[in-house]
Amino acid sequence: MKWRNRVLGASLLLAAVGCVSGETQHERGEALYGYCEQCHGDAGQGNADFRTPAIAGLQDWYIEAQLQKFRIGARGDHPDDLDGLRMRPMSRTLATDGEVALVSAYVASLDPVDPPDTMVGGDPVAGRVLFNTCIECHGERAEGRRDKSAPSLLNQSDWYLVAQLHKFRSGIRGADTLDTTGIQMRPNALALENDQAVRDVVAYIETLDN
Repeated sequence: MKWRNRVLGASLLLAAVGCVSGETQHERGEALYGYCEQCHGDAGQGNADFRTPAIAGLQDWYIEAQLQKFRIGARGDHPDDLDGLRMRPMSRTLATDGEVALVSAYVASLDPVDPPDTMVGGDPVAGRVLFNTCIECHGERAEGRRDKSAPSLLNQSDWYLVAQLHKFRSGIRGADTLDTTGIQMRPNALALENDQAVRDVVAYIETLDN
């Protein structure tokens, strides 16, 4: 009986430590986010003036992967990627992989936002057809798939989605040999034959937020 009580007591202690540790990790992630807040906003809502995307509620595994890409130069190292060049040194303020994980978990815990529509001229009906090539990785509702390393596209600024598709198409993003998932994305972006097709598919994605 005493042995059982000791085991039970140890289990309760470990559970309590786990709870405290979880709270501490969240608070640490929030503190680390202070570096990000000046550009991405206090709620992760993004800022079109700074060319920073909404990140609130993005999957932690995706945020972590992108931060690591910025840190090693797999993303944000192209001379024409002005936004990425600003982001890369910010990613390096995170000193360890553990800090990357903590801030990623914090951002994922934020409530998703609904950025305002800014794009004109997109046809969501035509975009629905074009989106068929995206479904395998991003899902039918653009919810993202971890097994494909493809993020959710929901609750994202339309201008940002357009900008990233153009970067993939031009080779500013997804051409570095270290960016294995970006390399997989680039052919799909190139399948959009022109700027109108880019606007159309983004217009359709924006309807999925509703």
